[in-house]
Amino acid sequence: MDLRIFTEPQQGATYDTLLAVAKATEDLGFDAFFRSDHYLRMGTVDGLPGPTDAWITLAGLARETKRIRLGTLMTAGTFRLPGVLAIQVAQVDQMSGGRVELGLGAGWFEEEHKAYGIPFPKEKFARLEEQLEIVTGLWATDPGKTFDFHGTYYDLTESPALPKPAQRKIPVLVGGHGPSRTPRLAATYADEFNMPFASAEDSERQFGRVRAAAEEAGRDGHELTYSNALVVCVGRDDAEVARRAAAIGREVDELKLNGLAGSPSEVVDKIGRYAEAGSSRIYLQVLDLDDLDHLELISAQVQSQLS
Repeated sequence: MDLRIFTEPQQGATYDTLLAVAKATEDLGFDAFFRSDHYLRMGTVDGLPGPTDAWITLAGLARETKRIRLGTLMTAGTFRLPGVLAIQVAQVDQMSGGRVELGLGAGWFEEEHKAYGIPFPKEKFARLEEQLEIVTGLWATDPGKTFDFHGTYYDLTESPALPKPAQRKIPVLVGGHGPSRTPRLAATYADEFNMPFASAEDSERQFGRVRAAAEEAGRDGHELTYSNALVVCVGRDDAEVARRAAAIGREVDELKLNGLAGSPSEVVDKIGRYAEAGSSRIYLQVLDLDDLDHLELISAQVQSQLS
């Protein structure tokens, strides 16, 4: 079971804070550092000092880290034109020496679009499908050849399809709860399917849908990686769990029901249930980015039991 650290910087984080978390992620033996792609805080937090851009952040971290994978859960398709996104991600992959992964989603948070003057189209899912085809098609085009795409929403003519990533193929993540269109999209374009903030039982059902869609598309459904994203809150005792829950404005019982919370042994047992459901990778949503002791505890007493 791979454990990856997943951050939500729109809730309030500087680049220096993210750098500290990324370096701890690397030093403590976690597999990857991922971040959300949002420009507006959610809930009652103040979000200070304001948002950071996902791909600018990852570009900086690409030069400051050496081993960990870097990526997004999920880049909002509404924020970037697909041709520009392909260039950005390929460049960051070069800067990292081939450690980047792209999670790409349709975009959903209308308020942040209004706040920063970003168009919020109605046809987001259909646009996402074209975006995935364009981004993966640009990267896959042989050097010296050009890429053309003529769709409903995007039109590319004789693109040189440059630059190329450092990796032969950048892993692409697709995720979500949708019962039909989402599995089809994952089966067509994804290397990994991510089920966010769901029970092991719901995850198992959705993983089955994705595998079936992959088989229908002529792929081996087992060649995809299946993963979950879950909030994490671990403590050595009940008091430490309660303190960490209070720091992120959550209740312990709710966290235990909907996330990975409790003692290290409780969390290991629950991760085991996700493994039985077919998950081989967990993105640990860490909401208090100043609590690096939390990461140390997870590394020493959770990750060590999963190795």
